[in-house]
Amino acid sequence: MMQRQDNQSVAPKRHATPRLGSGVMGTTLLGASLAIGVVGSAQADVPESCRTVHFAEVGWTDIQSTTALTSVVLEGLGYEVDSDTVSVPVAYAGMKNGDFDVFLGNWMPSMASISDPYIEEGVVDRPRANLEGAKYTLAVPQYVLDAGVTSVADLDDHAEEFEHKLFGIEAGNDGNMIIQQMIDDDAFGLGDWTLVDSSEAGMLSEAKARTRGDQKWMVFLGWAPHPMNTDLDMGYLSGADDYFGPDFGGATVYTNTRAGYVDECGNVGGLLENLTFTLDMENEVMAAIMNDGEDAKPAARAWLSNHPETLDAWLEGVETVDGEPGLTAVRDSLDL
Repeated sequence: MMQRQDNQSVAPKRHATPRLGSGVMGTTLLGASLAIGVVGSAQADVPESCRTVHFAEVGWTDIQSTTALTSVVLEGLGYEVDSDTVSVPVAYAGMKNGDFDVFLGNWMPSMASISDPYIEEGVVDRPRANLEGAKYTLAVPQYVLDAGVTSVADLDDHAEEFEHKLFGIEAGNDGNMIIQQMIDDDAFGLGDWTLVDSSEAGMLSEAKARTRGDQKWMVFLGWAPHPMNTDLDMGYLSGADDYFGPDFGGATVYTNTRAGYVDECGNVGGLLENLTFTLDMENEVMAAIMNDGEDAKPAARAWLSNHPETLDAWLEGVETVDGEPGLTAVRDSLDL
């Protein structure tokens, strides 16, 4: 997950749709608008506040990938898109305050303690799941598994080899919070262990250095989809169901929006309600970013160009900002 820790997010400037006046001038304006007819009706239905879509990112390559895929599609439809990389708590505060419209990275159940209060308050919506079959829990190199450490219950028996350290990602992340809760609870004898805050890039750099060098022992946050699952010879620890959930932290990822966004911006809302990703899709886009050094949007464009059939379901019932067929416009934008 590679994060810039921003403590502030910038509120977008939202502009109200102009209202027609009354009297002679109002009549003139109304007549002019009616004269435009059907050609301009669809565009008039897209309020100014919906023509730019504001994404929250949190520095994780999987969410960087899905945000890029969605952004490429939206730009093909004629929308402006911007995104800010912030911490998870700032992403939710930003949706509550109207600074952000969309966040594609609500990992559940691990993120429940952060996201659910906003959902229950009614200031953030959770329209649908966008990815099934993800996982998120503690992982170790394969040689550690081969040495007999296969469960979190085995960790403290080898505390010296692990240097009493549990490696996480950025501070404020839900995974770090879960690890810290395990330490605070003295679960599995981990009460005297230390959480090492880092970042996606920092943690994985440490893991690569240890596994490819002297094969030092290390326990760290692991998840799928992610290229780490093929770049590193690694495996997941069992036994942490009470903290990360069953099935090795089996997870579902949800789309979140600011409250009422899907109804307010119905055309973008239709896309978001159609939008689903797959493990293979995300792995391939992430690999292009992390392993091949591609920027996120070119990687997303390349993937969509090679898998145009994905657009059929995503763009069902979705139009451009000018009311034209969305699928045709996006395919044209990708030179398909």
